[in-house]
Amino acid sequence: MKFNSLTYPYASQRMVHYAKKGMVATSQPLAAQAGLDILRKGGNAIDAAIATAACLTVVEPTSNGIGGDAFAIVWTKGKLHGLNSSGQAPKRISAEQLKEKGFDKIPEHGWEPVTVPGAPAAWASLSEKFGQMPFEEVLQPAINYAEKGFPISPSAGFYWNQAITEFNETLHASVYEPFFNMFTNNKRAPKIGEIWNSQLHAETLRSIALTKAESFYRGDLAAMMDEFSASTGGYIRADDLGAFQTEWVDPINVHYNGYDIWELPPNGQGIIALMALNILKGFDIKEKEKTETYHKQIEALKLAFVDGQAYITDPSEMKMDIRELLSPSFADRRRQLISSTAIFPQTEKPVESGTVYLATADNAGNMVSFIQSNYHDFGSALVVPGTGIVLQNRGHNFSLDPSHVNFLKPNKKTYHTIIPGFITKDGEAFGAFGVMGGFMQPQGHMQVLSNLIDCHMNPQAALDAPRWYWSGKKTVMVEQSVPTHIAKELKEMGHDIHIELSPKKFGRGQIILKDPVSSVFIGGTDYRTDGTIASW
Repeated sequence: MKFNSLTYPYASQRMVHYAKKGMVATSQPLAAQAGLDILRKGGNAIDAAIATAACLTVVEPTSNGIGGDAFAIVWTKGKLHGLNSSGQAPKRISAEQLKEKGFDKIPEHGWEPVTVPGAPAAWASLSEKFGQMPFEEVLQPAINYAEKGFPISPSAGFYWNQAITEFNETLHASVYEPFFNMFTNNKRAPKIGEIWNSQLHAETLRSIALTKAESFYRGDLAAMMDEFSASTGGYIRADDLGAFQTEWVDPINVHYNGYDIWELPPNGQGIIALMALNILKGFDIKEKEKTETYHKQIEALKLAFVDGQAYITDPSEMKMDIRELLSPSFADRRRQLISSTAIFPQTEKPVESGTVYLATADNAGNMVSFIQSNYHDFGSALVVPGTGIVLQNRGHNFSLDPSHVNFLKPNKKTYHTIIPGFITKDGEAFGAFGVMGGFMQPQGHMQVLSNLIDCHMNPQAALDAPRWYWSGKKTVMVEQSVPTHIAKELKEMGHDIHIELSPKKFGRGQIILKDPVSSVFIGGTDYRTDGTIASW
């Protein structure tokens, strides 16, 4: 790919990174450096991804944790592999049961949204299948940070304080006491730059490392989760944990203007990005800063999201064939609905959530696109006493409406927001990419890919460029950096435009590309977080 962004206005905000031997890109400097240290010690990109992911549970707990889920796309030995490590609903929970308790929807906090965590199993599965270094050595950097402490970074400190301020006002039940004991100093969030450590988090990571995650699913940690749940009105039990298995899946793709774009199949929402690109490639897009570019991207995304939210759920209950959703004829039919004015699709309103994304690459040809999350901020705000495990609230995405495709059932997997992405060209790895942030993720994937491929921006410029976020109906939030005349013209076309000041709304991305000729890595990291490229 030839980049024309040396003079592009967004290219000057942060420098694009180049390296030959290896690269790690993620949202927190200490985690990125931990991954790079593993590469320097002889680990491969898979080992580096595991080390980085484990570190992120320690240094950025506002967005992910040991009790969350994870997905990965791995390129190794000339082939792509997909890992779905998302957990199911407990077998003792049901929509009827929650309705009897007075719920009309699943809350964000407490036991009701808790699903079986998949992240520790993802780390162990990746290590067993593709890793080079001993699993316990790969997790050691995370253990060290949890045990010896680390300074709180700006983004983590800001969102940590925001969450604790809210929780102090809303979470008063005794079941939340372990959370406040672990993540606050007498109900106060740690300040930016303050040294923070957690011995319990370190001990839990050490147990996972020494048992290759068996203690989490079938050992002492599983027993502790079982006891906490059983004694406080929870639904998850040891047999739910023991039944969990990671799934190796075949990534799905569409061809977009010379490149193959890969996502994981449902229950993740990556297919939305692919459907949107399928619609978009019927238009001639060459410039970012044109009102017509924004309009067509927004309309394509809206149509894809309507379809995605109508069909995406546990793969065993999908009512539409993936091949049909990604077919050219389906995209053609949807594209015909796009005119010169904003359409009004019917779908549920997307919401925010907290997630971490990372990409790694090594000089042996391996690349990893990895994402993990507690779903929304600190997840369920339930911390298992005596551990560093905060349980995710992924089940908040289930519906209590029996006609809804994502209707809550025992042992069912919910619609999942977190999606890693990958690019190949002519059958070879071209790059790993991702944009974290709940329902912004497929929107960010489409925008960043269009920046890279249609507008020939380098990875840093593609991430720095202004973004928009469709939040339902005709409402579109735009960053302050979107040119005023474009925002005005979009409004005249029928879009309900709102300027949004919070960078969190627009996701936080990372990109590592590989030059097909020189094999040099080219990396970009999002300025909307504490993002860092660690390179060698």
